[in-house]
Amino acid sequence: MDNLEIEKSLGLVGWSIEDDGVGGLLKVRVEDFRVEEVSRVPALDPKGRFTVARVTLHNWETNRLLNRLAKSCSISRNRIFASGLKDKRAVTTQILVIDAPQKRVSEVSIPDCEIEILGRTHQKVGMSDHDGNRFTITVRGCCHPDGSPMDGKEALMRVQRIRKGLGDNLGADVFPNWIGPQRFGSNRPVTPMVGRAVVEDDYERAVDLYLGMAGNRSGEETASFRKMWRETRDSKNCLEIIPKHLGYERDILNKLSEDDSDWLGAFKSLPHSLQLLTIHSLQSLAFNHALSRRLSSGLSLIEPMVGDIVAPLKTNGRIDVSKMAYVSDTNLDRCRRNCSLGRLSLTGPLPGNTPNLAEEEPGLVERQALIDTELEFTDWNVKRIPRLSSSGTRRPLCVPFSDFSVEEATEIPPSAEVSKRWEEQPSAGERWNPLGASLRLSFTLPPGTYATVLMREFMRSPLDHY
Repeated sequence: MDNLEIEKSLGLVGWSIEDDGVGGLLKVRVEDFRVEEVSRVPALDPKGRFTVARVTLHNWETNRLLNRLAKSCSISRNRIFASGLKDKRAVTTQILVIDAPQKRVSEVSIPDCEIEILGRTHQKVGMSDHDGNRFTITVRGCCHPDGSPMDGKEALMRVQRIRKGLGDNLGADVFPNWIGPQRFGSNRPVTPMVGRAVVEDDYERAVDLYLGMAGNRSGEETASFRKMWRETRDSKNCLEIIPKHLGYERDILNKLSEDDSDWLGAFKSLPHSLQLLTIHSLQSLAFNHALSRRLSSGLSLIEPMVGDIVAPLKTNGRIDVSKMAYVSDTNLDRCRRNCSLGRLSLTGPLPGNTPNLAEEEPGLVERQALIDTELEFTDWNVKRIPRLSSSGTRRPLCVPFSDFSVEEATEIPPSAEVSKRWEEQPSAGERWNPLGASLRLSFTLPPGTYATVLMREFMRSPLDHY
């Protein structure tokens, strides 16, 4: 699939305001994408069971780092607790709670990983326990839609114009809460396809897709490995050529080499968080398509109408799903007033076994989104892995961003390591130019919100530029 086909399949279609954006490319350098978790340190107690550490990672995928840390501490991966998974090609900082002696953790040495021991605690942390994430992101190679370079003055003006347009349409520093391409796999959107196979109890297809589906911009070794799997399904021969960085695929193949019919066991060799991600990404398709259909239908993302479902907004920008309510004729004015004051938020569906769709016209939009994604009759009870079953929930249609700033960024030092893509010239259909300006944007987002989605509002580049 090309970028436009992927965007359509993922529901990433439509804009709240029309603009050409600044174009450009993200993650040219690892240091161009920085994420710092905004979180409270758990209450410290010298007698606490757990070790608390602030960990800074340089170009590490969170799950892989946690596996490596668990091995270094001689503990199960399940004894390390984090409140979020961060981007890989980035510099990220977050709090970890580790069920291991403080001395043992302090002796761990992992390349490109800094571990600062903060003390001990009796408390674990859970997913999304943090208050938000602070991003500092550099977009390089800004250019016009025709590929000609864009200077810094023009790029800065466009960012501020888009910010004002979002404010006029949605409220000050608010943007549509799309679920970003990395949830699905932006260059290989395999994750929701695997999730669909799981809820349909077809683990052979789930594994086959995970190992063999081709992707855009895959390296030659990776493409050859996936091609061999598609053509032979020979786990032992595939193990001989699999690239080193495909660790999860290697685990699956090792399981299949023991029993080539144990597709369930092969799937379960993936980390629990990744298994769960396949289900969440399938639910996310429905949300994105509902948001897209709402835009194309001319329905507001911020002003409720009868049939909508609203939820109170917490101080960290998340919604209180335990207090969601339908909008009716009797409470419409009150709901609109509280939405305009930032106390309530309109929501969209993350479907599951518990009915949670809107009614009236908003409900028709959401039901059509389920039809579009072929999820209207899905049974979300995962019988052979019950922990993956989902009752469903709702997600805000729009979210705030704060502490926003933008400035021109410095040029790349001659000795700096850059992505292979930057070293090459832009090809047809790309929207970046090495002679264009570089901008550095900083902002804070609520947990579970995608920085690439906000950057997409400003850039308007093809999907594989993020």
